Amino acid sequence: MFYDIVSIFPEYLEPLKLSLVGKALDDGLIGLRLWQLRDFTHDRHRTVDDTPYGGGPGMVMKPEPWGEALDAILAAPPAPGLTPTLVVPTPNGRRFTQRTAEEWSARAEQGWFIFACGRYEGIDSRVSEWARGVMPVEEVSIGDYVLPGGESAVLVMIEAVSRLLPGVLGNGESVTDDSFSIGEDGTLLEGPVFTKPPEWRGLTVPEILVSGHHGNIRRWRREEAELRTQRMRPDLRP
Repeated sequence: MFYDIVSIFPEYLEPLKLSLVGKALDDGLIGLRLWQLRDFTHDRHRTVDDTPYGGGPGMVMKPEPWGEALDAILAAPPAPGLTPTLVVPTPNGRRFTQRTAEEWSARAEQGWFIFACGRYEGIDSRVSEWARGVMPVEEVSIGDYVLPGGESAVLVMIEAVSRLLPGVLGNGESVTDDSFSIGEDGTLLEGPVFTKPPEWRGLTVPEILVSGHHGNIRRWRREEAELRTQRMRPDLRP
């Protein structure tokens, strides 16, 4: 799996070099290139935005730097045989969910994602329109709110996808017990979890978890997942 990220703040993506994703980078399980959008401008102010046609507040990112950045990335594929997909984080996109992360991680061997981190009022719409003639384009949203830019959304998406890739987690089976992966249709939240000591500040671990009866423990965890989902996210259960 390979990620190219274009941003006017590429240093925002430095946390990807930490923790699980950072180890996956070191182990060669994923690849990453960061691109500074301003490197594809040609004026002394390195301008990437302009006023919107039709008026209105804010600024819009110009298509020319984005076009040149995408041309440069496509001209330098990170490995032969990879198929690029342009991902544009935007509040107007389809919701990014655990299913999306699973779909993207399934492309591990041929996966090549180019993330376009917009700022201001967004990227000139012609950039996505042009890109659709060259490669698949995914416009996605991580939630029903507006962020200052796409960088934080990209961090979320890359971490969600990368942890599902083979070899990234120490125990690959642990993802099957995650929220949104439990249940026949993946619509349950994970129940409460506990570790040592058995008693802490007057609170004890549920007795069933120290019973050693694995069948009862599995049933208890499923029941707790159902209860938590009903309490916290009833919208997940029809």
